[in-house]
Amino acid sequence: MSALYPTIEPFAVDCLAVGRGHQLYLEQSGNPEGIPAVFLHGGPGAGCGPSHRRFFDPDRYRIILFDQRGCGRSTPHASIDYNSTWDLVEDMERIRAHLGIDRWLVFGGSWGSTLALAYAESHPERVSALVLRGIFLCRPDEIAWFYQQGASWIFPDYWHDFLAQIPEAEQGDLLHAYHRRLTGTDLLTQLAAAKAWSIWEGRCATLLPDPDIRRSFSDERLALSLARIECHYFVHQAFLRPNQLLEDASRLAEIPGVIVHGRYDLICPLRSAWELAAAWPQASLEVIADAGHAAFEPGIVRALVAATDQMASALKTGGRSARLSAEQVR
Repeated sequence: MSALYPTIEPFAVDCLAVGRGHQLYLEQSGNPEGIPAVFLHGGPGAGCGPSHRRFFDPDRYRIILFDQRGCGRSTPHASIDYNSTWDLVEDMERIRAHLGIDRWLVFGGSWGSTLALAYAESHPERVSALVLRGIFLCRPDEIAWFYQQGASWIFPDYWHDFLAQIPEAEQGDLLHAYHRRLTGTDLLTQLAAAKAWSIWEGRCATLLPDPDIRRSFSDERLALSLARIECHYFVHQAFLRPNQLLEDASRLAEIPGVIVHGRYDLICPLRSAWELAAAWPQASLEVIADAGHAAFEPGIVRALVAATDQMASALKTGGRSARLSAEQVR
């Protein structure tokens, strides 16, 4: 199948308290008796939406979406208190137990791939398969590429607007300069910084300009949660040891996976996906020749839907040991 599945509505919606004042929006759609699959949105801080249900066959999957701490319909909005990678990993375990699920397919793109890997390496016995897009290992070089120097050489016009929020004296460390503004008490400065941060990301997300993505990333509510939470995570190196996700990739040895990555992804360059595939032989890597970073670019949609279709068949017939080749997801 080359297109997204039809639009569906949830059969269950919940609000799950996970402690320290955080409450998570949680929904289920598709087949209540189907293969459990949890969708991990990007950011961190972006939230999930109805289109994310459509990567899965609703007849074969029990589709679980949730908004991570501080974003989307979860509360408190844009909160960075008690908000770390390991808090989110624990939240996933709470959700799994709450729903009575033994193992589930974990699907994540961009930051969602980071969280999926952190979760799978912590709880490999709970993961039946992984479908990952736009690999982001949250290493210092990856963060610097997008927020200090690298992508700036390719998008100097968009970068000019990103720099405009920060005085020249502070531009040697843009991550911390933005962090000061995004966590400060001046709400107008905070919002201006949030919109500049978010719009920079949205402009760079696709191979060709997409005005709908630009409008989405300009939304003040989304921009505030995305910028505050992303910047909080990135100044803390996503609460990971240096190169942790690659070093611990051996823990994925029994988990089949598909990695989908755009050749011209300039937010999360291909190198990280390549290195992950080398460290995780059970996964196949599909490089999309005419795509950037965004999940809804046509070639990426085709590969992701093909991957979830193939995983549904493999998990039904072959269980956890099933492996998909790159040819199977083309």
